[in-house]
Amino acid sequence: MALKFPSDEWIKELSRLLNASASYEKSAKDWEGDFVFVVEPDESFDTPAYMFLSLFHGQSPDAAMLASEDEREAPFVIRAPFGVWREVVEGKLNPIQGMMTRKLKLQGDLLKIMRYPKAATEIITCCADIETDFPS
Repeated sequence: MALKFPSDEWIKELSRLLNASASYEKSAKDWEGDFVFVVEPDESFDTPAYMFLSLFHGQSPDAAMLASEDEREAPFVIRAPFGVWREVVEGKLNPIQGMMTRKLKLQGDLLKIMRYPKAATEIITCCADIETDFPS
């Protein structure tokens, strides 16, 4: 069954897949830092959406859809229009490359993220494993 993106079910499935991934656990064993993903409206998506993903030493202890960007404190906030997020989820845009080209706008320490490229790749691999239903 395809999960709607963005949604509480989708972000929780990503968290579950990360927790089941030995390669993510290994690549992110020293990582500490939670994310809020802001999905901005564009021509195919009309309402902003906010998802929280907790990441700690190769695990994802929590994930949730949020009512607002500041509902949960996180050292990293990444924002982009819906269409850019779709490219990331479908594996067409590497998130670090997206941040470097400012397609994804980061609030937080880019250098810290750049020290964990394998972990970022593993997160995207897990995203691609989710059967996703995108609004059209």
